[in-house]
Amino acid sequence: DGIWTGCEGCCSVYGEYHLFFTNVLARNDMLSLAEADGSGLVRQVQEFYGDFVPVSDDLATLNSPDSVAMSMVAGTARMREHSVCYRRNLDGLRGLLLSLRRKPGSIRYQQSSPLARSLAKDIHEGILSDQIYHFRTGSPLLLVLDRMDDPVTPLLSQWTYQAMVHELIGINHGRVTLAGAPGVGADLREVVLSPAQDEFFRENAHANFGELGERIKSLIDDYQRARRGHEEISSIEDMQNFLEKYPTFVASSHNVSKHVAVMGELARLVDVCSLMEVSRFEQELACADDHAGHLRELLELLNGNRLQGPDKLRLGLLYALRYEGVANLAMVKGRMAAGGVPPDNVELLDKMLRYAGNKARGPGLYGRRDVMGRMARSLLTSVQGVSNVYSQHVPMLMKTVQSVAKGELKEADYPFVMGAPAAGLGEGGKGPSEIIVFMAGGTTYEEATKVAEFNRKNQMGIRLILGGSTIHNSTSFLEELRNT
Repeated sequence: DGIWTGCEGCCSVYGEYHLFFTNVLARNDMLSLAEADGSGLVRQVQEFYGDFVPVSDDLATLNSPDSVAMSMVAGTARMREHSVCYRRNLDGLRGLLLSLRRKPGSIRYQQSSPLARSLAKDIHEGILSDQIYHFRTGSPLLLVLDRMDDPVTPLLSQWTYQAMVHELIGINHGRVTLAGAPGVGADLREVVLSPAQDEFFRENAHANFGELGERIKSLIDDYQRARRGHEEISSIEDMQNFLEKYPTFVASSHNVSKHVAVMGELARLVDVCSLMEVSRFEQELACADDHAGHLRELLELLNGNRLQGPDKLRLGLLYALRYEGVANLAMVKGRMAAGGVPPDNVELLDKMLRYAGNKARGPGLYGRRDVMGRMARSLLTSVQGVSNVYSQHVPMLMKTVQSVAKGELKEADYPFVMGAPAAGLGEGGKGPSEIIVFMAGGTTYEEATKVAEFNRKNQMGIRLILGGSTIHNSTSFLEELRNT
């Protein structure tokens, strides 16, 4: 409405108007604009589909919070309260497709999610009603999922650089605040971690914590060698070379200091929060069935004072999700409260089960829970081994993608709204050559890391693109859950 008012009321300010929209302009809006422009001042109207934030080559976010609450009320009368958020997600997904110049050959959605179903069907209707989708550059599968299908991934501690920074410190529009970190200078209180601007971060965003230490040491060594070279100035030519390279040298100095400061703060938080112990047990709760053993260890950790309150909360939530049908949640909640977890956080156990418990989410989060399923997992682990006890967990997203690639994704659990089942397959019965996944309710950097690994290996000839309402860490995920 502000645009139309501006065209009507500011005619004397500008002699002409050039309007650029970040998404599709509806026909009715165009007519309203034409009626408001009685003096013919609007010279051009353009649509540039940039209604999302590209984080990397295979990750995008809408920066749209509060989508967890929208997911919980989707399909009910209360959905009207979230109409603005829903429109933002729909427009952002549409903008992503248009900017990539992709018209889906097939669209599938998560059956257990009314929100995913609505988004998939509205995208389909938009494709049918608008001739703008006339691209010839591929017909990918669009897969619309809901965060509630996998509430475990946002709750886990992370051990790759980008994901770890977001979990422990927070990444906001590429910015990381180190104001509270001890020993950090004023010029490093806020730093930028952007793959587009920082070569070291681009190459190491998905490196694990152990690898990262070695690579930062190499970065320091390279900088020190360059610095020694600058100190050896014995001629006018040396001085000229130094002045030409000085801006690059200063930028390199700041980059080294930045990554050393971030790494130092991560190491401090790992130690202060006992994250090695926390993460080991989180992975056990996420990947193994041992109710008696897990309950015993959980109660011991809740009673102790080694862990922080937020970590006790996450462990309680992971336990409640895995053992929902058999857990003594009243006892666990009592121990959490006695262990220093605030009452409103303790109540998140009940909210979590309403949001993503057995009755809400789809099948497959924990795999088969019977004796045969446990035997199969045990045999697989004994054959393959576990390379890292802190990274055993595989997000539900990747299991779903693997099923798509193999042609094994069940239509009953992920129905089509566009394209017959055969339309989602390539030649020779292979999976689609490109899959665009949109995670309503938000995605995570752990999932982004797995997507990047999938694309790098490219073992199945499939390119995977991940988008989401937002990019969660455990804090933002639980804050959205708290506000439901």
